Amino acid sequence: MASSVATARSFPPTLKPRYCGAVASYLINQFLIAMPAMDDPNFAQTVTLVCEHSERGALGIVINRTLPMTLGEVFDQLGLDASRSRVNDQPVLRGGPVQTERGFVLHSPAGKYESSLPFSERMHLTTSRDILDALAAGEGPESAVIALGYAGWDAGQLEEEMARNAWLTVDADERVLFGTPVEQRWSAAARLLGIDLLSLSSDAGHA
Repeated sequence: MASSVATARSFPPTLKPRYCGAVASYLINQFLIAMPAMDDPNFAQTVTLVCEHSERGALGIVINRTLPMTLGEVFDQLGLDASRSRVNDQPVLRGGPVQTERGFVLHSPAGKYESSLPFSERMHLTTSRDILDALAAGEGPESAVIALGYAGWDAGQLEEEMARNAWLTVDADERVLFGTPVEQRWSAAARLLGIDLLSLSSDAGHA
C-alpha cells in the first residue's frame, strides 16, 4: 500500500448534531478493516470506525491501537477528581495520525454534550471536555472509549482506496468497540463478515 492512505492533514472535525446513517452511499457507521496486505504503518491490521463521510472527505477513529497511557492519567493531567470514575484503568486509543493531541470520545448515547456527533443510533462521537468531566465523576455514558488523534481522508480519497481493495467494510457493531479486547478487534470485526483475515489473499475484493 502507498503511504497516501489516510494521510495526516488538517481536515477539521465538524461535529454537527445529526444522525447520518441514512446516507447509504457513504460509509458512516462502518468499520474499515485493513486488508492483510496493507503496509502503511499507521493502518496495518487496524479497524477504523467511520464517523463522518461526505463529498468533502471522511473522518474515522482507529479502535484497535493503544497509547502508553490510561484514562486515569488523562483525568490527572486535566486536574479532575477521578476517585469515583469507573474507567481509570482503561487504555487510551491511538485514534489516527491527524491532530494527535486532540481527544475524541466514542460512547453509547447518554446526556447532552457541547460538541457531539450522533453518527448512529448506538454510538456517538464527542470532543468537548464536559464528557470527560462526567466520566471522571463516575457519571456519563454507560460505555465509552477515548482516543487521541483521528484518521482523515480528502474528498474522494477513501473511495479510491476502496477501489484498490485496501479495506473491507462492514456495519459497525458496538460490541466490537465496547465489549472486545483491543488486540482482538481486527479479527472480531472481520468475523462480522464471516472472514478469517489470515486466510485472505492480498488481492481479495472488498465486501
